[in-house]
Amino acid sequence: MRVSSLEIPEVKVIEPRIFQDARGYFFESFNHRQFETVIGQRVEFVQDNQSLSMKNVLRGLHYQIENTQGKLLRVISGEVFDVAVDIRRSSPTFGQWVGENLSADNKRQLWIPPGFAHGFLVLSDSAEVLYKTTDYYAPQHERCIAWNDESLNIRWPLRAPPILSKSDELGKPLITAELFK
Repeated sequence: MRVSSLEIPEVKVIEPRIFQDARGYFFESFNHRQFETVIGQRVEFVQDNQSLSMKNVLRGLHYQIENTQGKLLRVISGEVFDVAVDIRRSSPTFGQWVGENLSADNKRQLWIPPGFAHGFLVLSDSAEVLYKTTDYYAPQHERCIAWNDESLNIRWPLRAPPILSKSDELGKPLITAELFK
């Protein structure tokens, strides 16, 4: 496995070692020991989630203010532009974002530690996303920052207006959102 940090060093891109021949391919999609070694901390995943979204669906920017979740994401069908926003007020990268294309073809994974808001835009006709979380879903603690907050200036690769859920339409600006210390 090859790991690289993005402009926010805690967010990591993980690329598996792929064994391919005329029969197809094989790769280890998760190895707990190796994962903890490459990110440099102990992590316990407690929940696996899967979503299917159509082209131009934008989900996010989501986080939980309590029961804070770290997420390990990968795409098993299609392609997304995946974004992490640092919402830790005490962080030197507070309010900054990083984005990465994840696809079934490139097999990259993205590690987003607790303290970040997360979202993605579907670039293909549809996309299936799998992600592991370090804490359980707690709807009472779920929050959403506006995907188009001008202070964040996220450069979403939009070709048309995004398709949003009702709750994502109501996302708050970063300046008024409930954030981490």
